[in-house]
Amino acid sequence: MVSVTMKELLEAGVHFGHQTRRWNPKMKEYIFGQRNGIYIIDLQKTIKSFKEALQFVKTVAENGRQILFVGTKKQAQDIIRDYALKSESSYVNQRWLGGLLTNFRVIRNSVEKLVEMEEMRQDGRWELLSKKEQSRKEKVYRKLQKNLGGLVNLTELPGAVFVIDSSKEEIAIAEARKMKIPIVAVVDTNGDPEGIDYPIPGNDDAVRAIELFASKVAEAIIEGKKARLAQGMMEEKKEEVPAEAQPAEAVSQTDSGDRNE
Repeated sequence: MVSVTMKELLEAGVHFGHQTRRWNPKMKEYIFGQRNGIYIIDLQKTIKSFKEALQFVKTVAENGRQILFVGTKKQAQDIIRDYALKSESSYVNQRWLGGLLTNFRVIRNSVEKLVEMEEMRQDGRWELLSKKEQSRKEKVYRKLQKNLGGLVNLTELPGAVFVIDSSKEEIAIAEARKMKIPIVAVVDTNGDPEGIDYPIPGNDDAVRAIELFASKVAEAIIEGKKARLAQGMMEEKKEEVPAEAQPAEAVSQTDSGDRNE
């Protein structure tokens, strides 16, 4: 199981919320107090919530489903991409395209168009196009790559979404709720934890905090995938056990049954 310590949370500044004038009363139960006009998040509750979320993420990965990373705010973009790639997950780190989950088939068609363009660039077909056609397709390719590049391997709806900043990504959360896709989200003191299956109270602005959350989720996914692989190997070995390797008791019972006939 992925570990989460109080020391890690403190060093990343996870406990720093927003200014007291910018808060959501629904986050009251997660607030420890305030200091210099800033809400301080109760890290005991953060640890509990985070561990529950990580266990869930691991289970989703162990069941062979994808977790979609979502974080489009400037300080989260590179982190979201890097840890999604590290865990071989899909991600959205630019603009969330409306209908990505609720109209997945249409979005997937655009992703397949991007995949086809990438194949053309690799196998030489791109060079066979006229300069004018290359220029036209290049503009389309860049736009698709920017908005959909992280979704190339998402061939079906994800098993869960992991969100940095529930307030900013409210459209993604609304779509996930509509499609009944479980949501794991970092919720700051100005956010709304309602409707989120696994809310993690914490700082969603500081780079170190965002990286801590994303790195732990990536670790949980990797653990889940390793467990799934190990289970698959065990099942393969069971299928490969020859008849002569069966327990002696089972063999003798079979022989006895044959003689009685």
